[in-house]
Amino acid sequence: MKANPIVGNGTSLQAWQACPLLARLPHIAVDHLVPTGARAVIVAPHPDDEVLGCGGLLQHLVALGRPLLLISVTDGTASHPGSRRWPVSRLRSERPRESAEALRRLAADPTRMEWLRVGLADSQVPAAQAQLQAFLQAHLQPTDVVFATWSEDGHCDHDAVGHASRAAAEAVGACVHELPIWTWHWASPQDPRVPWQRARKITLSPAMLARKRDAVLAFTSQLEGDAKAGLAPVLPPDVMERLLQPFEVVFL
Repeated sequence: MKANPIVGNGTSLQAWQACPLLARLPHIAVDHLVPTGARAVIVAPHPDDEVLGCGGLLQHLVALGRPLLLISVTDGTASHPGSRRWPVSRLRSERPRESAEALRRLAADPTRMEWLRVGLADSQVPAAQAQLQAFLQAHLQPTDVVFATWSEDGHCDHDAVGHASRAAAEAVGACVHELPIWTWHWASPQDPRVPWQRARKITLSPAMLARKRDAVLAFTSQLEGDAKAGLAPVLPPDVMERLLQPFEVVFL
């Protein structure tokens, strides 16, 4: 088993902003990524990953009128282990509700998109990777463009979702792209483990970035820790700022 790389404060926002390689990444238009006639499928390991990883992309897709399918793999119930303030029973209902509110803030009305919840156990997706792949294959179409977390993102669920999504997409003939999320924490600028040659930037306008920031604030459970249980917030300010730059990165 690999060591967990998501420790400490991570690489600073300033280090990423000063990175020449990141500044030089080529841009890609969303209407090129998801052409007319294609459906975009977002595979989110936990409620909030669909916004943290591609809240700007979602806004572009809505503006283009592309059909959308959101697949939530878990309900995120492992985010506050041992907490009496955020017990599993509360998280099971609250985190999907937070996702719905965040999508509303992005103008991606969850009642107008197809939204499937797989219901796998949070932090246990690797053990159910074959089950997830079968689920995805049953719901994907050859003309879909799938966006999943990168298979080397660092969180075990993110990695498993990336592997299962790629295998399922290849099995049905769909296109698949990957999104780094926790990579911005553990990686360093020009890190050779990151497939920079596959990386493309999706530009976010100031208004889109403001909506993404507002959407992230809907995830109250992730912004709050529990001091009595010795838990810090899952999304402290430094993590949020790394994910709220005026662009998003996709690995083709």
